[in-house]
Amino acid sequence: MSASVSLAESARRVVQQLQDAGFIAYYAGGCVRDQLMGVEPHDYDIATNAHPEQVQNLFRRTIAVGAHFGVIIVLQDDFEFQVATFRNDGQYIDGRRPESVSFATPEEDATRRDFTINGLFFDPIAGKLIDYVGGQQDLAKKMLRAIGNPYDRLREDRLRLLRAVRFGATLCFDLDGATWRAVCENARHIHEVSAERIREELVKIFLSPKRVRGFDLLDESGLMAAVLPEIEALKGCEQPPQFHPEGDVFVHTRIMLGLLPTQVSVPLVLSVLFHDIGKPGTYAVDPDGRIRFSGHDKLGAEMTEALMSRLRFSRAEIDATVEAVANHMVFKDVQQMRVAKLKRFLARPHMEDELELHRVDCTSSHGMLDNYEYLKAKREEFANEPLIPPPLITGRELIALGLKPGPRFAEILEAVQSRQLEGTLKTSEEALEWVKNDWLGEGGENS
Repeated sequence: MSASVSLAESARRVVQQLQDAGFIAYYAGGCVRDQLMGVEPHDYDIATNAHPEQVQNLFRRTIAVGAHFGVIIVLQDDFEFQVATFRNDGQYIDGRRPESVSFATPEEDATRRDFTINGLFFDPIAGKLIDYVGGQQDLAKKMLRAIGNPYDRLREDRLRLLRAVRFGATLCFDLDGATWRAVCENARHIHEVSAERIREELVKIFLSPKRVRGFDLLDESGLMAAVLPEIEALKGCEQPPQFHPEGDVFVHTRIMLGLLPTQVSVPLVLSVLFHDIGKPGTYAVDPDGRIRFSGHDKLGAEMTEALMSRLRFSRAEIDATVEAVANHMVFKDVQQMRVAKLKRFLARPHMEDELELHRVDCTSSHGMLDNYEYLKAKREEFANEPLIPPPLITGRELIALGLKPGPRFAEILEAVQSRQLEGTLKTSEEALEWVKNDWLGEGGENS
């Protein structure tokens, strides 16, 4: 295998080998669309009239991952390519995959696909585009259109509801009228799709730089209410106008999405979406008429845990997002923190994302960034040494002083660390002397 061979050249070799053996073979789907739009494909799917067993016989290294559906993985150079036999799909009974398939012509294969822009073929050997569905014209018009009857296409695979939103958002394409009506009228059926597949589409939508358009399409189609009812509930949840002149919590959340940088992590964008989902459940009005959301951060963290678990996010993504939601109100108190507490706060593993959440939270509402600037300045101030340096003493030294292991150990070690972080204890000898005097000696605070 040669690492110098590019993905595109390796894909071309697969097509060449199929054609040299007397078969029809084309690039298919998204890679053709991307090439026509001037975007370098990140993978290449290949469609052929060779049957699965013929593909396996032709290539030395293959994986029969979907032979029942005519799909074989071909390992070429350092890459994997999905090679699929042109097919017709049988009846869809579960809103996901056909009960059976039959091998077919290229034209029949094109017409079973979801949207016209994904129904294109390209012959890289002849340099020829093959378009049976009008995809090239829709690409030129920036139009997302279902192939054939949109209700049929969406009934076959309910995930196409979210794929329509994703393509409409990420490509900045309009959805043609019939396709859009079909999406809206079928939004409630999205729950026929597994939580994992829903999650994957949502992540692609919200990681896109066009995430606000994705948010709007999810909202307008009814898919937001179906898959993220916690966000739908933010509509009409009014906020104190002196801190949130921008409007209700739903509007506030949408504005924050638009303030994020192009590249974001999953926990960051989800913490923006979910940081205030506890507000409707904690909404209250004081006797003086002021709106309050006491404890919305705690409730929001619990709701975020439940929501992300429902959508089968990874434990690491859940933990990072929940922590950001739970701590987003702590930022208002950072200038009053003692040095030790501030250093521990800044040393948490996802602080970069949490700082960005705080920045867009403030920018989208009252506009005051004093705490954000304070934390940035403190990070620079503390940059010359580790925020949490190696401990001056450990439990071993406490045992040597005659202490028995137990809860008091953690209390003493935390107290020592706090003074180390604040600079009042600098050596192990000083730390041990302080423990002897303040924790073990006569008259000490814990004697």
